[in-house]
Amino acid sequence: MKPRDRILDAAMLVFRRQGFRRSSIEQAAEAAGLTRQALYHHFKSKEALFRAVIERLHENALAAEIAAATAAEEAGGSLAEILIAEFAARLKQFIAPLEGSPHVEELFSEHLLQARDIYQKYAARYADELAAAIRRVCRKQNLVLKEMTATELARCIEIAFHGTKSAYPGMQPADAFLRDFSVMVRTLVAGAVGPSPKARPAKAKSAKKSVRTKSGDRK
Repeated sequence: MKPRDRILDAAMLVFRRQGFRRSSIEQAAEAAGLTRQALYHHFKSKEALFRAVIERLHENALAAEIAAATAAEEAGGSLAEILIAEFAARLKQFIAPLEGSPHVEELFSEHLLQARDIYQKYAARYADELAAAIRRVCRKQNLVLKEMTATELARCIEIAFHGTKSAYPGMQPADAFLRDFSVMVRTLVAGAVGPSPKARPAKAKSAKKSVRTKSGDRK
């Protein structure tokens, strides 16, 4: 394992146990088996270390989201099911390292204070991935968006995600959070997406052709 990864793993344990405010660079160094001077070679402050931990959480969450979308698509899931699978993977990857910590709410709060620019960067990347998945699935499944673009639907779903957070601080308990959020996703998708008009005439024509083939006198 690379020294940086070992430090980030150790720092995550420290932040999980102590929270951000009560933790120190010395505690992180000790957990990583390094001297304070050795850790300072990689990170100049506790704040810089925390930002690196947060960025890795987001990067892993985004990768998990993309993988989940691919798996759900290959399994033949509906658009709503695919989108829910993406968020479930993001949620699991992001909060699993913090699960059981008594400082979850503090860490999420500090995440916005200490790393708002990182949060905004990944919020944009999450939204782009979601919109790409919507366009891709609509194309593959002959679906059309009724009165909005894929980007607009993705934005609505992200708003629903963050709105659900208000009822579940720290997104806990995760199963209840995901259950309520899933209802909102299904409702949004049902109102925004429908079958392509081009697909329906093709089916009707195919059925008519089948009837004529069976009736020799009408062929």
